[in-house]
Amino acid sequence: MVRNPSTAEDLLQETYLRVTRALGERAIAHLEPFVFQTARNLALDHLRAHRIHSRTIVDDAPIADIHNVVAPDPALEDAAHANRLLEGLSASLEKLTPRQQKIFTLSRLQGASYLEIAEQLGVSASTVQKELKLIMAICVGVAARLER
Repeated sequence: MVRNPSTAEDLLQETYLRVTRALGERAIAHLEPFVFQTARNLALDHLRAHRIHSRTIVDDAPIADIHNVVAPDPALEDAAHANRLLEGLSASLEKLTPRQQKIFTLSRLQGASYLEIAEQLGVSASTVQKELKLIMAICVGVAARLER
């Protein structure tokens, strides 16, 4: 798909890492299709990024000029919305049990797997998964309320 053996090897290694990480978090019923779909998605992501890169980078421009381009400041409205979202999420997360707060911190902020969290807290990986699903539903609910 990518027509470059070196890139294909890199994508293969990334596929292996992602599949291994996924297996550490949950059982995968149909491993072979999962591996192929993961590889395909990575290849498509690479091609998409390459296509965007080729449309946006000007070969004639010196690289120093490209790096010196400053992104525009976000609109005040976007910053206010982000602050409201953060305040809403913080208030909701404070209402969680201490165990739920720990699960959220370990998973989303420290990148721990379900199994690592389960071992640390002395619960099953299934419990961690269910708790995290509930926590994420709360977060999505907060975001949805603020979008109205």
